[in-house]
Amino acid sequence: MTTNRITLITLGVTDLGRSRRYYEAIGWTAETVLDAVVFFAMEGAKFGLFRLDDLAREQGRTPSELGRGAATLAQNFAAREDVDAAWTRAVEAGATGLVRPVETAWGGYSGYVADPDGHVWEYAMNPFWPLDAEGRLA
Repeated sequence: MTTNRITLITLGVTDLGRSRRYYEAIGWTAETVLDAVVFFAMEGAKFGLFRLDDLAREQGRTPSELGRGAATLAQNFAAREDVDAAWTRAVEAGATGLVRPVETAWGGYSGYVADPDGHVWEYAMNPFWPLDAEGRLA
């Protein structure tokens, strides 16, 4: 089995219901909903929302030690119009717009939002990374 993979991404959130509603509003479908965690299925992986206090306790740290925004999650799209649509949908669902999609210095098109807990997402079109029909990097 290759070690160069990720099978689960978990974000610590302060209000699990609000975060679930946000991700559902941008088009994600919850697969498993429990009292302290919500999981969404992704292609070969899972995406989880976990109560921040519980996540900190599991890691043996305080919630303030976990921080936010130092990492970026990203979705790539095949067209600039799709980037614009995803960015707008996220803001309308409750994200904070950080940078509207713009032409980038590296030749792509990209914008940033922060989800209701401050986790940063980039929506991008990278002409150097073609996508298959499912939106996976080809």
